Amino acid sequence: MAKKTVADIDVKGKKVIMRCDFNVPLDADCNITSDDRIVKALPTIKTILDGGGSLILMSHLGRPKGQRNEKMSLAPVAKRLSELLGIDVALAPDCVGDETKAMAAALQDGQVLLLENLRFNPQETIKDKAAKEDAQLRQAKDEFAKQLADMADIYVDDAFGTAHRDNASMYTVAQMMGDKPKVAGFLIEKELKFLGETLKAPERPFVAILGGAKVSDKIGVIENLLDKVDAIVIGGAMAYTFFKAQGKQIGKSLCEDDFVDKATQLLGQAKEAGCEVVLPVDSVVAQEVKAGAANEVAGENIADGWLGLDIGPESSKLFADKLAGAKTVVWNGPMGVFEMAPFDEGTKAVALSVAEATKGGAKSIVGGGDSASAVKKLGLVEKISHISTGGGASLEFLEGKQFVCLEILDEK
Repeated sequence: MAKKTVADIDVKGKKVIMRCDFNVPLDADCNITSDDRIVKALPTIKTILDGGGSLILMSHLGRPKGQRNEKMSLAPVAKRLSELLGIDVALAPDCVGDETKAMAAALQDGQVLLLENLRFNPQETIKDKAAKEDAQLRQAKDEFAKQLADMADIYVDDAFGTAHRDNASMYTVAQMMGDKPKVAGFLIEKELKFLGETLKAPERPFVAILGGAKVSDKIGVIENLLDKVDAIVIGGAMAYTFFKAQGKQIGKSLCEDDFVDKATQLLGQAKEAGCEVVLPVDSVVAQEVKAGAANEVAGENIADGWLGLDIGPESSKLFADKLAGAKTVVWNGPMGVFEMAPFDEGTKAVALSVAEATKGGAKSIVGGGDSASAVKKLGLVEKISHISTGGGASLEFLEGKQFVCLEILDEK
């Protein structure tokens, strides 16, 4: 996907509407607890402002379900953006409507307007499939998107976190722009470069690490990677579905019984493709999911009444050995219940192993979500080649799914 970016267009004297991912975490008092997503949007924002354009920024925050909710207002984002840019960033009362339209029209070059939370309007999240089947939904989505599109001369998409969605702001607005420029921001460009190029022409050995609770969430990824990687390392609760498929005892560990046959099938497919599947050889087990719960290390079979909550120390060593010498590493999903000690050790160990592989010359990609949180918590951000800004989006990209909102952007 060789898409045009803001670096390829002239924005001088133009109004640019830009889809950002400002879905930042807030505390109970609506204070931003991490401005990482805002900071990462700054290169694209500054390029447009320095180029003489004016900016209309739009984003969602949380899940207000189509209703106004002041606890999910983008007001804290407008305040933080003002501080970071050193200019006043005005907040529109809504993302559409006469007052918002007037504020956008009055923007001068170098000025920034942030639209209020897109998801305060139910039209933002109407799925395109539903809109195609229901004329009223299609009309509602189109009219909403047209109001947004009509405010600007150029559309910029820099929200990879929602790139797998066909929300109005991600897809329909671009459609409504017609022949006007529709380009990617630098965040999207970076994601396409790392994820796209890695899957297309990886340097080998190529090792993928997959974790998380459910096999069902990762089936598409495993199937798409089987003929692309040299090894797939599997941790997290999803490993117990594979254990059951192999006839091992898993106690009361989480298992998707409906997917045991599929796990067996995937192991067979991997063998045919010449892809090594590496499963844990031990687990940290407890009788309850509770921070500080009494625990012990079990081998590949887990006794009744116990459940696996993390990979064990031998598995951590095994996984580290598999990463040693790798030239490409992709990691998506934790190795255990990493939110609570002592069941966070396996995820920590993998994070450190990925950083070590990177130090040894590997290109490493961490696929957002819980994996990214673990890397940040351990202070390893600078030791990873790329941390994706989209958990769900990076997962679907690894599945090989097509992103209509990216396809619609202008080709170089």
